[in-house]
Amino acid sequence: MSDAAAPVSPSAPARRTRGGGGAARRAERTAVSVETAKYIERNVPNYEVLTEEALQVIEANAETVLAEIGINFVDNPEGLERWKAAGATVEGERVRIPRGLARKLCATAPSQFTQCARNPERNVEIGGKNLVLAPVYGPPFVRDAEGGRRYATMADFEKFVKLGYMSKWLHHSGGTVCEPTDVAVNKRHLDMLLAHMVYSDKPFMGSVTEPSRAQDSVDMCNILFGEEFVQNNTVMTSLININSPLTFDSIMMGALEVFAKNNQASIISPFIVGGAMAPVSIAGTLTQVLAEVLAGVAYSQIIRPGAPVIMGTFVTSIDMNSGAPTFGTPEAAHITYGAGQLARRLGLPYRSAGSFCGSKLPDAQAAYETANSLQMGLLSGVNFMLHACGWLEGGLVASFEKFVMDADQLGTLHHFARGVDMSDNGQAMGAIAEVGPGGHYLGCEHTQANFKTAFWRSDLFDYKPFETWDEEGARDTQTLATARVKKMLDTYQQPALDPEIESKLRAFVAEKKASMPDSFS
Repeated sequence: MSDAAAPVSPSAPARRTRGGGGAARRAERTAVSVETAKYIERNVPNYEVLTEEALQVIEANAETVLAEIGINFVDNPEGLERWKAAGATVEGERVRIPRGLARKLCATAPSQFTQCARNPERNVEIGGKNLVLAPVYGPPFVRDAEGGRRYATMADFEKFVKLGYMSKWLHHSGGTVCEPTDVAVNKRHLDMLLAHMVYSDKPFMGSVTEPSRAQDSVDMCNILFGEEFVQNNTVMTSLININSPLTFDSIMMGALEVFAKNNQASIISPFIVGGAMAPVSIAGTLTQVLAEVLAGVAYSQIIRPGAPVIMGTFVTSIDMNSGAPTFGTPEAAHITYGAGQLARRLGLPYRSAGSFCGSKLPDAQAAYETANSLQMGLLSGVNFMLHACGWLEGGLVASFEKFVMDADQLGTLHHFARGVDMSDNGQAMGAIAEVGPGGHYLGCEHTQANFKTAFWRSDLFDYKPFETWDEEGARDTQTLATARVKKMLDTYQQPALDPEIESKLRAFVAEKKASMPDSFS
C-alpha cells in the first residue's frame, strides 16, 4: 500500500501548481481553441443479453477458475509475495485465489473517476452512464491514399495527434495511435508522450511497454501538471493487456504497479481471440474474462487501495479456415454486451468496442464491421472506448482516411445517446396543430425554431444531387476523407501551453534519450 496522498473527489480536482508568467498568458490569449463535444452522457438503456441466472453461473465459474485453476504471475517474485500476504495460495508462479477474495479486494476500486486534461475544459468522467471516445492504439503500419501502406513514423504519429485534437467528437488523445518505427524502441515513448502533451490539450495515455517507461510517463506528467496534482488526481489512463489465457507478465504488471501507486488509471484488459486465447463459446469466454479481470483489478488494489481501474474486454472471433481475426460478428457482440453486465455488477468502469474491422481498405467491409462495433459499444454500456477511430486491417494499420471517417461517424453515437426528447418542444403538438391535414412542415414555426439542431448531419458525407456530385468529380468517401485530412492538418494550430513547461518537457526528453544507446528490440 502506498503512502501517497488519497485521491480527491472527482468533482473537485486539486489546484494545479504550475509555472506561469506573461508568456504563458499571452500564449493562452492568442491560441485558437477547437470545438470538442463533451463526453457522452447516455439517456438510453443498456442492452442486456444475460439473465440473472446466467450471470450468477458465470460469476461462480470465474471464482472456480481463480480458486482451483489459478493465474500465472510470471517473473514477478514481489508480486507473488504480495499475493501471499493478501491470502492467496502460491505454488511456483501459480496463484490460486480463494473464493470471494478477489471480489473483496476489487471493492476499493472507484466506480467512476475524473481524468484531468491539461485544459480543464477537456476533463472526462469515466464510469457511470458516460462514454469517452479515444482513437486507435498500437498499429505498426499506417495507410493513406497517397502513400499506401507503410511502416509508421514519428511524423505520422504527430499528424494523428493533431487530427485527434481537431476532431469534434473525440474526447481523448489516446496513446500509441501508431507505432513510430523510425525511433528506437527504448526512446519512442518519450516522443509520443511529448506529442500528446504539446500538440493536444485533451487527456492522454501513458506508456506500458516497460516499467521504467511507465515511470517516465509519471515524471513527464509531474512537469506538465505539477507533482502534487498528479498524486491527488488522475491525469493518465494506461492499457494493461493480460496474456490470455490466465497469464500476467512482469512487464505489464510492472507498469500497472507504477501507475497504481501513483494514482493513475489502468485498463485491465484480457486480449481475447475466441478459439485461440479463450474458448469458442460465449459463456466460457466470459468466464475467463471475468476471472482475469478480477485478478488484475484485485492486484491493483493490493498495490494501492482506491487506485482507479477500468474493466477491459478486447474480443474478436477467429476465422477457422485462415486463423485471421474477424470483427463486427454476433459472437463478439454477445460477449461485449455480457461483459458490460458483469462490469456493472462489479461496480467498475468498462472499456470495450471500437471501430473494429478486418478490411484492408476503408471500404464497404470496413464500414459495415465498424458500424456494428461502434453501435454495440454504445449499447453495451462502455465507458471508455479505445480504437474509436482509425482502425484498419485487424489493428495492424492506422488509416488517415478512416480516422476522419470514423471520427465523423462518432457524432451519431452522441446524438443517439441523447434519447428521445419528451419535452413540450419534443412533442411538437403546436406544429401538428399549425400544419393540420394535408399541409407540410417546412415553413411552420416549430421547424424554423429547430431546423439547425433537429437532425445530425455528417461533416464529411456528400448529400448533393447527382448532377452536382458528378460535376465536382464524382468523389467517393475515401476521396473526401483524403481532402479532409489535408484541410485539417493545414489549418491546425497548437493549443496554448506555458513555454516554460514545454521547454522543461523537451529538456527531459532530450536528456533521457541522450542517457542511453538506441535499442530496436
